[in-house]
Amino acid sequence: MMRLVKKLSIRTQLMIIVSSSIAVMFVIALYFYYEMANIREHCSWVHSREKEEATRKAQDLIRMSVARTHLLEPLEEFDLSVNKTAVVVGGGLSGMTGALSLARQGFDVHLIEKEKELGGMARRLRTTLDGMDVQRYLADMVRSIYQHPLVHVSHEATITDVAGYVGNFTTTVNTEGRIKVIKHGAAILATGALEYQPSEYRYGRDDRVLTQLELEERIHDGDDRLTRAETLVMIQCVGCRNEERNYCSRICCTHAIKNALKLKDVNPELNIYILFRDMRTYGFSENRYRDASDKGVMFIRYEPDNSPQVEAGEAEDGRPVLRTTVPDPILGQRLAIDADLLALSAAIIPSEETQVLCKLFKVALSPEGFFQEAHVKLRPVDFAAEGIFLCGTAHYPKHLSESISQAYGAAGRAAVLLSQDTVRASGSVCEVDESKCISCGACITACTYGAIDFADTPHGRKARVIPVLCKGDGLCNSKCPTEAIQLKHYTDDEIIRQLDAAFPELSATAQ
Repeated sequence: MMRLVKKLSIRTQLMIIVSSSIAVMFVIALYFYYEMANIREHCSWVHSREKEEATRKAQDLIRMSVARTHLLEPLEEFDLSVNKTAVVVGGGLSGMTGALSLARQGFDVHLIEKEKELGGMARRLRTTLDGMDVQRYLADMVRSIYQHPLVHVSHEATITDVAGYVGNFTTTVNTEGRIKVIKHGAAILATGALEYQPSEYRYGRDDRVLTQLELEERIHDGDDRLTRAETLVMIQCVGCRNEERNYCSRICCTHAIKNALKLKDVNPELNIYILFRDMRTYGFSENRYRDASDKGVMFIRYEPDNSPQVEAGEAEDGRPVLRTTVPDPILGQRLAIDADLLALSAAIIPSEETQVLCKLFKVALSPEGFFQEAHVKLRPVDFAAEGIFLCGTAHYPKHLSESISQAYGAAGRAAVLLSQDTVRASGSVCEVDESKCISCGACITACTYGAIDFADTPHGRKARVIPVLCKGDGLCNSKCPTEAIQLKHYTDDEIIRQLDAAFPELSATAQ
């Protein structure tokens, strides 16, 4: 058969291989005999203008795949039972939304909150830019949480240990002076984020300097200093988009526009200056930016290497002011603005819990310190670790509406898992050759899923792989100094066989 195929043209060979693969992949893929030569993404899409070279590359890929299939072995997948209970970590709006969504689908949910009250950061918000009453919405959500019989809330709770795997987790919680052990099949991490406490612009040393959240609270409380003020300055990007935090907090610009419009309603004569690097009121909020400009809010752009300067001073009438100087790019000179109040759009930073929970649940963090999703497009609410999901500002800074939408998405993904009686685990896991293992522990350190430990064997104390925890990422293979650990379906021999097929002249020389 192979001799007959070799006599055909390259185009016909490719057609036979592709059509044959489609026909049999569903039959043999479960036994791990299937190997795909990806000539679409790796050849035709990236080398559309280099047809001859693309054809030769496709031949190489097919030859490598065929060479590897000689060593493929059938692997056994196994089913794991699924506990129908879920754990949601974080009692903010995202966490409560996810917990309530799961409970309404008939699943028991344990909601774990570190504070005495539910609500998280939303307790400090009064309205959204589109007019939503946050406090009323929050009160209704909290009431629904406490009234639902399937939601079990733990206050002042700290997670001390997490064990298990998808469908069968065990989480130990220290809550209100007692230890609670929760067995569950899925978990949602919705720990929220924090507002950066600035050290810049006299914050903490002058009570006239506020953050946007503090300003919103004073607007709602009817602080008479806001009605008596003549000038207010807002400074954007405080604590982010710098070397320490090289990311945009996304919600600050919209929050500043919201407060500016609200202040204009309270005190129409108030002069408001917003000093910005880039105004990012994305979505339909762009219209509100234009509304603010039409109402007399003045926007002045600055560069990061020439940022505003703030110092205490006196106005011409002798009243104390915060003198803010900023370069005007149009006039080409620095402006001095005497402000009665200064509002800082402070960065959104990861909560302290993320650093702890990422180790307990064995999930990844982004370079900025937020939780990292498995795939930004294909699995936006999943972690790489199966059975664990994320939502809200623990993922990255986002508006309230986005957090709530993502919470529903995370609850939906968790419900898909919890609705099953069993979940299938892959057979492509690592295994240890005990005769080669020297018990150095390098593989244990490398494994981010806690799938390897030491066990007593006839050969002594050796590394052991726990198959249900292994995700087959192969990190342990690269760390083992004696090649004692191998990843099934991606063994060293299989990879070497592919390399020999790709570079036959080097293989012949080595022999």
